[in-house]
Amino acid sequence: MSSIQTPNPEFAVRVRESFARQAFMAHIGAVLSDVAPGRCEIDLPYREELTQQHGFFHGGIIGTLADNACGYAAFTLAPADASILTVEYKMNIVSPGDGERLVARAEVVRPGRSLVVCRGDVYAVKNGTEKLAATALATMMLMHGREDDRSGT
Repeated sequence: MSSIQTPNPEFAVRVRESFARQAFMAHIGAVLSDVAPGRCEIDLPYREELTQQHGFFHGGIIGTLADNACGYAAFTLAPADASILTVEYKMNIVSPGDGERLVARAEVVRPGRSLVVCRGDVYAVKNGTEKLAATALATMMLMHGREDDRSGT
């Protein structure tokens, strides 16, 4: 979706500042690695605390990355006076999150005035090779007139 236009020329700064305010992303060690109009990429290095009983990345962590990548892909298209929230997402885990890191890549499928539909894929990276671990479809809600911080005004 390379021809997509954003109403906010400062979208990348705004997305990075918003991501930096997410304490949970910092807690798990996630890094916002790429932002472009209608797209987002998040990286997460492997840590034992993020795994399930088999040593793979936990499904909750995979879902968190898919949700956040989709949310920030949508947020790149938000006007300067709007914020964004997840309405719903559906995710299919298609292979174990087995790797040294996860990479979540999302893009806007359908921008709208109130709802933005995104697709996100999460890859497990092992020995330099990416393998699809999960794919998600998400709907995000633009909240016009609401700041993207705790004030909500």
